[in-house]
Amino acid sequence: MPDLRDQLRPITPDEWPRFSRAMVTVFGDDATGPWFGSPPAVAELDRSLALFDGDRVAATSGVYSFRMSVPGGAPVPCAGITWITVSPTHRRQGVLTAIMRRQLDAIHEAGREPVAALWAAEASIYGRFGYATASWKGGWTGRTERLRIRPDVDLGTGTVRLVDLEEFRPAAEGVYETVRRFVPGNLARTGDWWDRVLRDEPDQRRGATARQHVLHVEADGTPTGYATYRLKSAWTDGAEPDGKLIAGEVRAMTTAGYASLWRYLFSHDLVRTVEAPQQPYDDPIRHQLVDLRALRARPVDGLWVRVVDVGPALSARRYPAPIDLVLEVEDPFCPWNSGRWHLWGHPAGAFCDRTDRDPDIALGIEELSAVYLGGVSMAALQQAGRVREISPGAVTLASTAFGWPVAPWCPDDF
Repeated sequence: MPDLRDQLRPITPDEWPRFSRAMVTVFGDDATGPWFGSPPAVAELDRSLALFDGDRVAATSGVYSFRMSVPGGAPVPCAGITWITVSPTHRRQGVLTAIMRRQLDAIHEAGREPVAALWAAEASIYGRFGYATASWKGGWTGRTERLRIRPDVDLGTGTVRLVDLEEFRPAAEGVYETVRRFVPGNLARTGDWWDRVLRDEPDQRRGATARQHVLHVEADGTPTGYATYRLKSAWTDGAEPDGKLIAGEVRAMTTAGYASLWRYLFSHDLVRTVEAPQQPYDDPIRHQLVDLRALRARPVDGLWVRVVDVGPALSARRYPAPIDLVLEVEDPFCPWNSGRWHLWGHPAGAFCDRTDRDPDIALGIEELSAVYLGGVSMAALQQAGRVREISPGAVTLASTAFGWPVAPWCPDDF
């Protein structure tokens, strides 16, 4: 019987329309918008995989080449897994496993990207391939009458201005490049990726306005923050305004800039509800409000991470508390990771390599991937029965060392 992995292959540009239609069909979307006719600029077709059934595309996948911020270290090359679909006609036939096998083998053999990441359409799918939730989205809403900034919050001397896209983009790029380095899970953005982020197709607005762009600018003219949002008009009984403001990205380099941007977003006439579906779980705006219950959060899993190569991945990040432990890792899907790894690290550096020393902690690759960005506690995983402590106190030490002051967050869906 032919190996499914050998039947998968990258697509060519002229096959993109069939490939993209197959994707949106599985996701239940309509094939509309300009990018369905030809590959978008961010597409890397050499890293795509498709399973053809005659002329029909039965399964799709792709990889983006990212650089991801990790705790305390330089941005780490990261394989962004995307476009994963399998037609109902080919379910339960090992197609997804074949795709995962081809992708992870190729990433490992290339030796460039020690970690991979994805957004999971269904949370039960990817754990068996070593992926784990490593960040969370806050998904909060609030009523404007309760969304008031505390009087003791310093709003500074800067101003908030509604601007056109041409003025907004270069300023936002500069702010983003500064702040994303300090947030694990943030991705470096190329020019093509900014084109994608700022694309505003009418058929993607879902009844809301075109995207609005706002800058926070200091008295000397330096941009220190930005926000994007949409408005959605609504009326109760045809007489009372009940509009909604849907916040996009809100980023700032200063506390005053961040508070000022939110005060602007909270101050729109005819708006009664503010939604921020993409903001981080530990959004500091909650602590800048008079009423801390004003935000109703519904946190959901965000970026899923997979450690592809244990040694380089753990060596790339930093550890806020000294750590000198041996981890015994079990990784049945990528057996090159299985075995004992000596991790030594502190705030200024780290290394991780194989060892024959006795282990201090035993865990699976899914658990190691969950704690990699510092947003999941190893102690919590131990309490769940998913991490085994061998040396007394080792899990407490590892939980402290793997943690990070800033919770991981990724604003880029892919």
